[in-house]
Amino acid sequence: MTSTPVAVAAPPAADRTAFGVLAALSLCHLLNDVMQSLVAALYPVLKANYDLSFGQIGLIAFVFSATASLFQPLVGLYTDRHPLPYSLAAGMAFSFCGLLLLAYATSFPFLLLAAGLVGFGSAVFHPESSRMARLASGGRHGLAQSLFQVGGNAGTALGPIAAAFIILPRGQESVAWFGVLALTGMLILVRVGGWYARHRAAQAKKPAPAKPIALHRRTVIGALVVLGCLVFSKYVYMASLSSYYTFYVIQKFGVSVRDAQLLLFIFLGALAAGIVLGGPIGDRFGRKPVIWASILGTLPFTLALPYANLVGTAILTGIIGLVMASAFTAILVFAQELVPGKVGMIAGLFFGFAFGMGGLGAAVLGQIADLRGIEFVYWICSFLPAIGLLTIFLPDVEKERARLAAA
Repeated sequence: MTSTPVAVAAPPAADRTAFGVLAALSLCHLLNDVMQSLVAALYPVLKANYDLSFGQIGLIAFVFSATASLFQPLVGLYTDRHPLPYSLAAGMAFSFCGLLLLAYATSFPFLLLAAGLVGFGSAVFHPESSRMARLASGGRHGLAQSLFQVGGNAGTALGPIAAAFIILPRGQESVAWFGVLALTGMLILVRVGGWYARHRAAQAKKPAPAKPIALHRRTVIGALVVLGCLVFSKYVYMASLSSYYTFYVIQKFGVSVRDAQLLLFIFLGALAAGIVLGGPIGDRFGRKPVIWASILGTLPFTLALPYANLVGTAILTGIIGLVMASAFTAILVFAQELVPGKVGMIAGLFFGFAFGMGGLGAAVLGQIADLRGIEFVYWICSFLPAIGLLTIFLPDVEKERARLAAA
């Protein structure tokens, strides 16, 4: 029976968590995702400026997300074999160009091109930065991924605030000001790239790690399929909130665009807060319990959301964000433990799939909103966390590893 490696040996005792590197990666993740989130935060402005339909808004989201989803696994696969320490700075350069084009686009096709450039910048950034976070973890993989991810979630949360207080008062062209974030990120990532190069040189001098214990290929493939379904449920639901939540609260409760952006910030801020807890809890109690809680645990709150008033909506979205936050970190680390030695490919695959599902979900939900109304979108999406029941089919990696070791 063909088998696939599952778990890597524990790191040498001398390896310590490089918190300085993790802080730099988290900060750059914040900068990267602020720039990304400006695309979604601009949707109400773009809809008004270019007279776009919900379907066209969904197409912008799809191009942005599909660009990232298609290229991230390819970037990760390549860099697993040929690491590129300074590729992260190059990714920031693509985002910089996308922001400038987004600020001065004269037509809908240019908006699509701008979204694609920002998406490609994300495709370059995420696989290698996730690999660097794992290398800097000192074996505390969940903690490292949480610290890395919280920067991204904080950046995503700051996007609507930036839109509310900078872009809305000053117009679409003010997006160009955020190019300063890309330039700052490039400077930081050049230094991180230097650390990465030195780290690789030092690791090359150490003895090779023990050969990992293997699980059957069908077990690994089945687990990856289940994890993919969980990512689908999370990110399609997330697309309903990140892309259309402002329209939902404006239409249902009559709030202003600025207040709608602030309500979106509550949800995104809860995501940033919750993800800090998920990684260390996963390191302590295992990834599977975290996945159970973070996906299926949101179901009662998502089912209640379509029937809540304005205050209840704000509270429920905050709870949903807090509980759902740790899902991706737990899923990503679980998958990397299933396929050791392919950290970049797995990170790219899951980041890419997440972006793809978010973009495809945004496009489909936009069409549904045009046909049935925005409130119907939130009703139908409320059932998505029920897919979390599939977690029961995930293997218990530690028990399975112990069983195989004893066999």
